[in-house]
Amino acid sequence: MANVSVAAEWQLLYNRYYRKPEVYRMTWSHVDLSRNKVACAPFGGPIAVIRDDSKIVQLRGESAQRKLRIFNSSGLLLGETIWKHPGGRLIGMSWTDDQTLVCLVQDGTVYRYNIHAEIVEPSISMGKECFERNVVDCVFWGNGVVCITESNQLFCVSDFQNPNPVQLADPGIEDPPYCMAVIEPQYTMSGNVEVLLGISEPWVLAVEEDGVQQLGVDVLRGPLQKMAVSRDGQWLASFTHDGRLLVMTSNLNEILIEQECESALPPEQLAWCGMDTVLLYWDDILLMMGPRGDPVRYFYDEPIILIPECDGVRILSNSSMELLQRVPDSTESIFKIGSTSPAALLFDALDHFDRRSAKADENLRLIRASLSEAVEACIDAAGHEFDLSRQQTLLRAASYGQAFCSNFQRDHIQEMCKTLRVLNAVRHPDVGMPLSIQQYKLLTPSVLIGRLINSYKHLLALRISEYLGMNQEMVIMHWTCSKITASLAIPDATLLEILLEKLKLSKGISYAAVAAHADKNGRRKLAAMLVEHEPRSSKQVPLLLSIGEEDTALMKAIESGDTDLVYLVLFHIWQKREPLAFFKMIHPKPLARDLFVIYARCYNHEFLKDFFLSAGQLQEVAFLVWKESWELGKNPMASRGSPLHNPRIKLIDQTKTLFEGANKDKESNSLFGEANKDKDFTFESKAAEEHSKLLRAQHGLEVSTKQAIFVDSSISDTIRTCIVLGNHKAAMKVKTDFKVSEKRWYWLKAFALATVRDWDTLEKFSKEKRPPIGFRPFVEACIEADEKGEALKYIPKLTDPRERAEAYGRIGMAKEAADAASQANDGELLGRLRSTFSQNPAASSIFDTIRDKLGVS
Repeated sequence: MANVSVAAEWQLLYNRYYRKPEVYRMTWSHVDLSRNKVACAPFGGPIAVIRDDSKIVQLRGESAQRKLRIFNSSGLLLGETIWKHPGGRLIGMSWTDDQTLVCLVQDGTVYRYNIHAEIVEPSISMGKECFERNVVDCVFWGNGVVCITESNQLFCVSDFQNPNPVQLADPGIEDPPYCMAVIEPQYTMSGNVEVLLGISEPWVLAVEEDGVQQLGVDVLRGPLQKMAVSRDGQWLASFTHDGRLLVMTSNLNEILIEQECESALPPEQLAWCGMDTVLLYWDDILLMMGPRGDPVRYFYDEPIILIPECDGVRILSNSSMELLQRVPDSTESIFKIGSTSPAALLFDALDHFDRRSAKADENLRLIRASLSEAVEACIDAAGHEFDLSRQQTLLRAASYGQAFCSNFQRDHIQEMCKTLRVLNAVRHPDVGMPLSIQQYKLLTPSVLIGRLINSYKHLLALRISEYLGMNQEMVIMHWTCSKITASLAIPDATLLEILLEKLKLSKGISYAAVAAHADKNGRRKLAAMLVEHEPRSSKQVPLLLSIGEEDTALMKAIESGDTDLVYLVLFHIWQKREPLAFFKMIHPKPLARDLFVIYARCYNHEFLKDFFLSAGQLQEVAFLVWKESWELGKNPMASRGSPLHNPRIKLIDQTKTLFEGANKDKESNSLFGEANKDKDFTFESKAAEEHSKLLRAQHGLEVSTKQAIFVDSSISDTIRTCIVLGNHKAAMKVKTDFKVSEKRWYWLKAFALATVRDWDTLEKFSKEKRPPIGFRPFVEACIEADEKGEALKYIPKLTDPRERAEAYGRIGMAKEAADAASQANDGELLGRLRSTFSQNPAASSIFDTIRDKLGVS
């Protein structure tokens, strides 16, 4: 009898059964669909209702101001707002894929609302021409819209997330089209939206951005009055001028179904029921037509709205919400009158088992070979049911059959039970999401969770997430942000405790994101308390900066050891605070101070000097100034001998003064504490003084000689250059001024005179007085100048026989070298000299003879 009562509700269309169960009795009141514009979201989504300003209606104790009201699918009010937008009449409204309500008005402005009737900024404009010409009709799809103006021009926005209005090709028509439909971009060859226009000619215009085509020229016998494109974009259902239903390919090349309808008047609504049948609605009748057979008629005494779904059509009326769909194969096999399928016998066996009848065992024996198939059919049928008792009975039948089926995967029943628990929870009238199992699988659990939290059903979303083993972070995050927004009267400390209790449920949740939301809502103190609990410095520090907690941000950045974060804080504070306050802040913090100094040394010397001055570190300022003087010397404009050397000298003098000041202040306390107490900078001060003095002398030499070859050379090079130029007086002055030692002076002058080959002056210089370092510099200078004859003047004057021996050896005089080496009685020296003359047998024999004589090996 149960089977008969279930199947009695079905309607047969050719060879397929359809059912139309009532999902909800609408809980709203005083809502008349005939007086309102209505937009219903797919996948059991919300319903938007607003009084139709294109109709003259009687106000029944209601305000003359129009209200936009949003309900869930059971008629429970989610939100409402007064419609106060300018721009003319409301042309159309629809829900996007993310459940944002989009409303297009006459001047081409698109206003957006969330499911709580709160405006979403900014609004979108369809363009200047829509504003000037007025929009007269529109078609929405997914996340886009196409509208047509009074001048029959088409405009399109393909994605409301990135609105970019585009004008489509001119269709070239004078009269408004009879109907309009859209093939979505993902189903067209070009990847752009394609608009189908039904006009007064026996063809359809296909309008795209780059052109217009005539479709159906060889197929149609007259104009089309109504069109609807299937969900997959492959088929087009249409109503002709002479009252026929045509189902064609979307390119209008082939007619698949052609049936006469009962009225030549175009239907108010034309919609696909899944992919199998087409629904046509007139004032009081709903006609369902399939490929073959007589149509099925449903009669209504109240207006209805057809809401196409992936597996059927939801039918909204003033009093109820119904779901019209094809009866699933598994359900049909069980409940069809007279069915003897294995699933039907298994279901019947459970009934006999409950009545303690032996017929249960008989049924099981009949279907033993197909028992797993029967169990699977009962599980599948349970998933397609909205009635809880029927779900339970079918699952019990599956469980009963599974006990006798050893090869059946037992987790199938568990998975279906889990799915049905979720579906039954969201189907509850208080939630109002009448999802079928097919819709649920297509929507996915994560999207369902997102829709629940947007509806402020956080507890249900949390429980479903936990039940399905999903990450609960998104739910908790949304709840905490919503709680902050809605709890303006709760003190910060109390609210913090409430939030932390929930936030700790999810490990790894971003406290910084919650704190950012609190700051956005004007609760900066709460934000500061929340961000203290954020374990990730990379998220914590930027937020602390945004809420003005620079000191805490710097401390947290330093504790993290992340130099990038420290620099982020430093640059932020640098821009916001006065220099002295900035210096006071970073000076006690070694890492921050050192990083600042490293950066400023490379990019901002002046600011770094201010920092060192404020800290009393005059020696550091001195080093910076000294470096600047060298950088000035590298300036291509500062060629040697130019006046730019005067600024360099001034900088070096300033360096000397700073080092002297550092010495004087080393016992005093600076602004930030004691600095350089045990350091002495006398050497640096003296070096700066000497450097300045040398630069002045070199600059004077360049001016007097008119040769830019002195500046930035050493004292030795300066003396050598003076001697080479024959300016012995200037060389002597440099020697005297810079206290060059006699030994160094003799070396420099000897080599300089040898360089210019002034042998007479060199000889005279060697005779002025006994050289303090002997005659070795004279010998070396002559040998390097490759003047053996001149070297012979000084080699005999060398007092050390070893030096004489080596000098003779260097100029190739073997016998003299051997004699000098014998005087030194140095066998190693003899061996070294012999190897020098190894190519000369005669010279080698001399060394061998002397070595034998001395008895060295």
